[in-house]
Amino acid sequence: MKLGTKLTLFNAISKLVIVILFVLLLPVLIKNISRSYVDSQLVKQKNKLLQIVKSQGIGTYIENGEAYGSYLPLKEEYISLDEVDPDYYLDTIKRGKRLFSEGDTLEYRILSHTFKIKKKNYLLEIGKSVDTLDETSAPLQNIAFQVLLGMILLTVLADQVYSTYVLKPLRLIIKTKLVGQKFPNFQSYRKVRTTTSDFEHLDISIHNMIETIADKFHKEREFISNASHELMTPISILQSKIENMFEEEDINDDLKTRLLEMQRILNRLKSITKTLLLISQIENEQFLKEDTASVVDLLQDVNDEISIRLQDKDISYEMTVPDNWHFVNMNKFLLFNLFFNLVNNAIKYNNEGGSINVTGVQVFDKFVISITDTGIGIDADAIPLIFNRFKKMRQALKQDSFGLGLPIVKSIALFHDIDIDVISEKGKGSTFKLIFPATLIVAR
Repeated sequence: MKLGTKLTLFNAISKLVIVILFVLLLPVLIKNISRSYVDSQLVKQKNKLLQIVKSQGIGTYIENGEAYGSYLPLKEEYISLDEVDPDYYLDTIKRGKRLFSEGDTLEYRILSHTFKIKKKNYLLEIGKSVDTLDETSAPLQNIAFQVLLGMILLTVLADQVYSTYVLKPLRLIIKTKLVGQKFPNFQSYRKVRTTTSDFEHLDISIHNMIETIADKFHKEREFISNASHELMTPISILQSKIENMFEEEDINDDLKTRLLEMQRILNRLKSITKTLLLISQIENEQFLKEDTASVVDLLQDVNDEISIRLQDKDISYEMTVPDNWHFVNMNKFLLFNLFFNLVNNAIKYNNEGGSINVTGVQVFDKFVISITDTGIGIDADAIPLIFNRFKKMRQALKQDSFGLGLPIVKSIALFHDIDIDVISEKGKGSTFKLIFPATLIVAR
């Protein structure tokens, strides 16, 4: 999952938790808000009435000592004013029930307040029906919930836009400095524009790391190339000297045997050196990719070259590849070496009387050529290491092999942008799948 998606998901979950808590607390909050609002209205009404009494006198409401009472037709609100004992004092706002002459008992939010005028003590009561409060609370809750949902959606959208904007430099760093690079052939450094200091530091650190890696790769390639070139000269000189010694008449059989052994060792060393030099030249891209060839013809050339070895082990070779497939934009010499090494390995690690099948199929816009043998197979834990030139598998040791065939295959494949997939089962055989892009094979 991408970092931006994770951040957006976290924000969404955190806001969902807030929504749940808010929904749970909303009735209590709305109730308190409604109560506070009603209380403030009651106080305003009280102050207004007291102002009228102060300016117009208590007689405006109480005549001949009779109590004053007034309420709305639906009894949603009432006001009462009556004379009480001089020592009676009350100044509260609370819920209470009132019984009316019609026999109705209703619950109200009641403001009770005593005040004195002309040495007489009066009790003022102003009440608002609790039912009306509950009726207003439900719409308020719905409105608040809708507003909250709208705000949550807006903030999630804003978080997504902002996180996309903030993380854009990180995506550029990953795309241009890591995913977009073809190791170990790195492009020139281009600074990613960002105002985030952490991303600037990351960009510079990755660049420094890439420069170090590129330098190490370059030095390794340079060493292998130089060492291979330098070794060829003394090897050729030693071979010439040994060949001259064979021409001497007084050489005995024992010495001839030793010289032959030395010659075999020099031939092995020369083969290894040539192989390392070839790998170095491939990795340094010293070959052109301008050749075209029929896939069937190239595979047939490999078969003709190696047919003697097939006959020696009585191995059958079958090829099922479309005749209209043609290689383009490739190096014929290198692709020949790639297939030769794979078929050679299929023979080397095959059983007497076994078989090798070369098949070609098109999968969407890719062309897959598979080389399947019925040999000894490869250990599952060894498959990731078979293309490593510095690792020599047990099978290679038993076959007295240099272990450089598959590293050559890997280098040629990387040079041509060919993917390799290896499937193997111990004791049953192996399949090497070469996945060619549409730029390398055309069907015509």
